[in-house]
Amino acid sequence: MEYKKPLLFSPKTWICAIFDHRFEVSQNITDHIKEYQCTRCGEEMTDTAQGFIAKLTPKFRETNAYIAEIHQRRCSKKFFEKKRAFQGFLKFTPE
Repeated sequence: MEYKKPLLFSPKTWICAIFDHRFEVSQNITDHIKEYQCTRCGEEMTDTAQGFIAKLTPKFRETNAYIAEIHQRRCSKKFFEKKRAFQGFLKFTPE
């Protein structure tokens, strides 16, 4: 995802200032943390730990990348554990 700094005095910025932003999900970090981007002016926001939406700063960007890495590792670990448990279940033969 490219970082695109919004223009300060563009007509799109004025439209967002008057009528509010139109945010769409630009990246899913986890099931409940997402990054959003305004379709008009390009401003980026993210979910915070308290459940609010805040501007996407470099600190939040770094934090989200770290959380996404941890989430990906945990999901892959759970997948392989379930797969092993299922394979063990298929090998079980009652007497």
